[in-house]
This record gives sequence, C-alpha cells and structure tokens, in this order.
Amino acid sequence: MPTPRLPKRRLPQIKINQRLAALGAGGVLVVAAIVAIQVFGDPSAAGPRGVVSLAPTSASAVTAPRITFSQAASEGANLAPMDGLNDPSTTMSGQVGEIGADGQLRVSVVNAPEVDAAGAPTARPLPRAPLPGLTQQGPNGPLPIIAQNGMTPAQAYARPFTPQSNKPLLAVIIGGLGFNAAATTQAINELPPEITLSFVPYANNLQSWIDQARARGHEVMLELPMEPFDSAADDTGPQTLLSTAPAQQNIAHLEQLLSLGAGYFGVTNYQGARFATSAQASQPVVQALKRRGLVFVSSGIGQRTALSMEASRAGLVNTAADRIIDARREADAIDDQLLNLEALALQNQSAIGAGFAYPVTMQQVGHWAADVGSRGYQLAPVSAVLAARAGRR
Repeated sequence: MPTPRLPKRRLPQIKINQRLAALGAGGVLVVAAIVAIQVFGDPSAAGPRGVVSLAPTSASAVTAPRITFSQAASEGANLAPMDGLNDPSTTMSGQVGEIGADGQLRVSVVNAPEVDAAGAPTARPLPRAPLPGLTQQGPNGPLPIIAQNGMTPAQAYARPFTPQSNKPLLAVIIGGLGFNAAATTQAINELPPEITLSFVPYANNLQSWIDQARARGHEVMLELPMEPFDSAADDTGPQTLLSTAPAQQNIAHLEQLLSLGAGYFGVTNYQGARFATSAQASQPVVQALKRRGLVFVSSGIGQRTALSMEASRAGLVNTAADRIIDARREADAIDDQLLNLEALALQNQSAIGAGFAYPVTMQQVGHWAADVGSRGYQLAPVSAVLAARAGRR
C-alpha cells in the first residue's frame, strides 16, 4: 500500500522588532567599550583633566559658552595646580575651558616646558629678592637675617631640588661674575639653571646681575674677598678680610660686603689662603655668618683649614669644593677635571667643582652638563650637595 503523505508543517514566523534589535546591539557595543577601556585604558585621556562645576542656569551642547581661567576663579572654581605642576621646568598651557552639556567646566591642563624665543627650554624664575622678613637695615644697606618663623636666607634663596634615588650628585660653581658683562651674561643665559653662580661683591649693578641670574633659575653666592698669601700680586679690594685685623674691623667689612646685594643663599671665598690659616680671625666671621642664616663653601684654599674648622665649630653649615676645574684653561684639561668629579661623586655620593667665568670653562661645562645625566649622575645646585653632606654628618 502506498505510504500516506504527511502534511508539510510550516515553521512559525518570528517577527523581529527592529527598535529592540538596535537597542540590543547598542548595549553590546557599550559593554564592549567599557571592557576595552578597563583593559586598554581611556584613549581620550591624553593629559590630566580637572572637572569643576559652575552650575550655570542653562547650557547646551550647541551653544556651550567658553570661559577663561580668571573668570572661572571669580566664580569660585578651584583651579589649584595638580600633581606634577610643581616641576620648575614646566608650566601650565591651555588658557580656556568649556562648559559641557552637563553643566561642568572641563579644563584640560597639559604640562609643557617653558621655551625662549628660539624654542629652547628655560627654567622657571626663582623669586625676586629680597623676600619679606629676611633683611634688616644695616649701616650700609640691607643685611640678611633669619626670619621670625625660622626661615634662613640659605633655605629661602637656594634653588629647589628633588634628588633622584641612587644617583650621585654633581654640582659646579662658576665664579668671578659681575666684572665682565659679556661673560656674566653668557653664564646666566647659557649655562643650565642647576649651575650655581658666584658674584664678585665689587661688581657694578650687583643686584641687577643677581636678579637676572635668579630670573633664569640660578641660585647665587656672594664672594668674600679674603687675604691671600701674596697681597701685592692679588688685589682683593678695600673690604678684604685680613688675618691680622681686629675682629671689629673684619665684621665691619663683612657687613659692608653683605649689604651690597640680596638673594644669595651663601658665601664663598675670593682668594683667602692666608686668612684661612688664622683661627682667631676666622672665628668672629663664621659666627656672624651663622647668625645671619647663611652657609659657606670654600674653594681653592684647602679642605682642612682653620677657617673650615672654626666654621664647623660655630655650627655654620659649610663644605669645600673638591676640584678647581679650570686651573689649566684648556678644553681637554677641563674635561679631565670634570671626569674626575664624576669619579669622586661615584665614590662619595657627591662632588663639587669650582671654576671661573672663562669662555672655555663655560663652553666645556655646558657640553658636559648636557650629557652627564645619561651616565647615571644628577646635576644639582651646590645648595643641594651641601644639604646632602650636612645630612650625612
């Protein structure tokens, strides 16, 4: 008998709601985006962003008003610098924010290095001296003092510095500045701001030079003329501190020298090989420097002198430069001394070199300073090395 044919069954037709399908697909994309951000990070987060609410009466995405930082501040917005903006080599860029559709002021702040007209990086200026509370009027002008809150000129006028772990510190002082305008301008404008600059007190327009140096980020020292062994060959001027002079005379000369400018964090010697041998002459001078909140860095007169011993006995923070880098004014000889500084820093955690404002010295120091960081060292102002050494004692 023939097999009966069963009737064909028609599958039920499912009607797909296009709107629901679109919403479902959108939901899948949102979930996928959230997962991607968690895994790979937000691709729009290219720089730090702060969001503050100004609660405007109305705002739309189409006609979003623009607002400047000064206007935002007047509305009570908190535009304090965020982490990372305290770096002296950076400054805020981006002067305008936007109010979004949600009524929030969105401000993107990007750290960008300051540059000069030629596009070269520049340092943030140090505060103009004198700072309030750090001077008193003396017989010949303002004298440095310790502020009522305990702040010393050594602290206030030193270049800010953050040491990097496990990196030896290297510092260089360039001295003899203020007499030759071209050399002084070159040192201020062309040397890295970490290089400490030392000025002759007899220089014309001394305060102007100090102001320019600090405006370029350099910390500053003042040179104290001290009696050399051969005073006939080395003229150190009328305010020279003498090994045989009464204490009252040396203190009067010291105060006259200190009142010639403001903004130096410490002093160094100009000549002084004979003066440094006299404990009796050194004692009242270092005590006066201690009372005024300064520090002392000796150069070229020996590591262990009566002057340095009296300074330590008086509690005056002091140290000595490890090398005169330009005793021979030749490029190769200066390079050798800078390499010696690196070896000393590797051995002792820090080293200080001292040189003069000779064109060859500044040229070689500039080249060396540009590369020394790549060899595992950190270029530092002298004040930072002085503080690090004092902390290890």
